[in-house]
Amino acid sequence: MGDDKKVDVAAHAAAFLAQDDVHEPMHDKNLWAARMKRDAAAREVPEWETLRELASQIKEHTLTHLYDYLLEFESNAIKRGAKVYWARDAAEHNQHVWNILQEKNISAVIKSKSMLQEECGMTAFLENRGITVTESDLGERIQQLDDQPPSHIVMPAIHKTAEDVAQLFARTIGTDPRNTDPHYLTEAMRDNARRRFLEAGAGMTGANFAIAETGSFVVCTNEGNADIGAAVPPVHIASIGIEKLLPKVKDLGIFIRLLSRSALGTLATQYTSHFSGPRKGGELHIILTDNGRSKRLGMPDFWTSLKCIRCGACMNTCPVYRRSGGLAYGATYSGPIGIILDPTFDESRYSELPYHSSLCGSCTAVCPVKINISDQILQWRKVMAAKKYLPVSRRLAFGAAGKIFEHPQLFRSAETMASGAIRFTPDFLLYNRVLNPWGRHRELPHFAGQTFREWYLQYRAKNNEHGEQRP
Repeated sequence: MGDDKKVDVAAHAAAFLAQDDVHEPMHDKNLWAARMKRDAAAREVPEWETLRELASQIKEHTLTHLYDYLLEFESNAIKRGAKVYWARDAAEHNQHVWNILQEKNISAVIKSKSMLQEECGMTAFLENRGITVTESDLGERIQQLDDQPPSHIVMPAIHKTAEDVAQLFARTIGTDPRNTDPHYLTEAMRDNARRRFLEAGAGMTGANFAIAETGSFVVCTNEGNADIGAAVPPVHIASIGIEKLLPKVKDLGIFIRLLSRSALGTLATQYTSHFSGPRKGGELHIILTDNGRSKRLGMPDFWTSLKCIRCGACMNTCPVYRRSGGLAYGATYSGPIGIILDPTFDESRYSELPYHSSLCGSCTAVCPVKINISDQILQWRKVMAAKKYLPVSRRLAFGAAGKIFEHPQLFRSAETMASGAIRFTPDFLLYNRVLNPWGRHRELPHFAGQTFREWYLQYRAKNNEHGEQRP
């Protein structure tokens, strides 16, 4: 996240839509299917809403007692033989990893999916120092080979078609570009990755949950790649955001039931792996990382975003995300959760993201830990407006609209004038790219012959004439 240039999310979304007539409909269809599976899985659990409330309360309790639980986790992890490090930011996190690899003379690592490591820019940091880093998750590996970040928290390459992957693999690992069979492509990647697993000196994982009571942590995957990465190389390095803490083992059952159902509509991930200290003859290094989380915890309007369990349900349901693609957000986190997380890293760079939303509230409705995502998006809009991050043209337009909406008579006059102006204004002015960028992809609505207020006054007058009671 080191690039200071402001993300032009609208331009990125336009580029995704302009590819062809295949990618956007496929992206929308696949993500909505995941949303429908989520709903079906939720309906099968009578206590679903109770689980959501419990999960939200557990996260709130943990976050408001985070200092104590972090120390408890550290103490118990050390007792189990792990080495624990603290990282204030991405730079410290990456330096810890580099120091461990240098000390062990390791030149190649295999890693499973970790949004925290992505957030810290770890892969580029290590590659610049001569370390070979290989993603073991299939979707993450696809994105790595294409030199792209993940576009979704759970399904990193969901924006790609099978044809895209076939062409990519043909260029990078020598497969048949005409063979788009998923089984063939998966087997080809498995063969390509197996040697890298055996040659890696360290395996790296993230963590879905960390248990203060035991000093252990849990990694949930559907491919088993995290287990191989943690079991084959002699060194296991786990990057854990400080918000991943849960107080007790018994709390874990609630979150396991919610996570996969919310993400993909499945009962649980294929692998729910518990790591409690290093394996025999191996080493376990745990890096507890802040990177802005303490700052976010102190933000009254936004601290509950730390409850997020990275399920991606808000992304699957979001009409804007489904039709613009995850790469449009230009950030580690995309979709509704990205809109409320990314500005905490850099308000100026991500100042356009809060406007990449319809505020329909669907994200809030599906969040398994009941984060008020849509409310926070609206709050971020207020922040961006107050700090004048908006373009001057938009600030002036919003200011003028505010004045009009404040004065009923002025609003009615503007309404009448606009109705007449649109009927007689030529299209080259109405759909001017500079004056009306909204009209690039849609027609302006037709004004009704009568406003609601005019109809209501007419209706009331008519009823009064007949002595009827007003509704």
